[in-house]
Amino acid sequence: MSDSTNRKARSRERILKSAVELFSRQGFEKVSIGQIMKLAKMTHGAFYAHFASKEALYHASVRETLESSRAARLVKGPLSMQHLTELVSNCWNLQELERKHKPGPETVLFNEIGNENAEIRTLFEASYLRIKKMLETRLIALSRLKKLPFEPDRDVIADKSRVILSSLVGAVAIAKSLPDDQERQHILEAAQRNILQMLGVDENELENMLGEARQ
Repeated sequence: MSDSTNRKARSRERILKSAVELFSRQGFEKVSIGQIMKLAKMTHGAFYAHFASKEALYHASVRETLESSRAARLVKGPLSMQHLTELVSNCWNLQELERKHKPGPETVLFNEIGNENAEIRTLFEASYLRIKKMLETRLIALSRLKKLPFEPDRDVIADKSRVILSSLVGAVAIAKSLPDDQERQHILEAAQRNILQMLGVDENELENMLGEARQ
């Protein structure tokens, strides 16, 4: 690979890294190409040498988060209740969402609710379906091992996955819109608590998990 090709690849990676960080925190509409290039420490005009449009960059940033997210790594880990409950009690914790540098596909769901852009809506759906499938796979496997308080019925588990996603995404969307830090945390913990109870986590273990998520 030539030096010129290497430089172009490095420049593209800088733009993509900046885009992932900004899009994950603010969403598609609130981020400009200028902001992305400023964070990447590159000129605005250099953008179009790497991406055809802001939509194309957003698509690439979502693909990047889908492939490297913590959620994806957790679901590939050992089959255990611990890994499933970590997805609920830690991965979607708002404080972690705001400080982490490698956001997961769930950030698309947090930021793009109601976006009317057709391409962004398609990516929103893809992110939702990916996470839902991830949860269903985990729930079915653990249910078959008798580690969950419900049978491995696919329709039942599909509904459980919908409840988990709608509760978490809704809680984060509301919490992000409130100025009161204490109420934000209460909303998130209430959603997390209900989901963990649905998964059969006992009260003592539940409190330990939520306590760790607060730290």
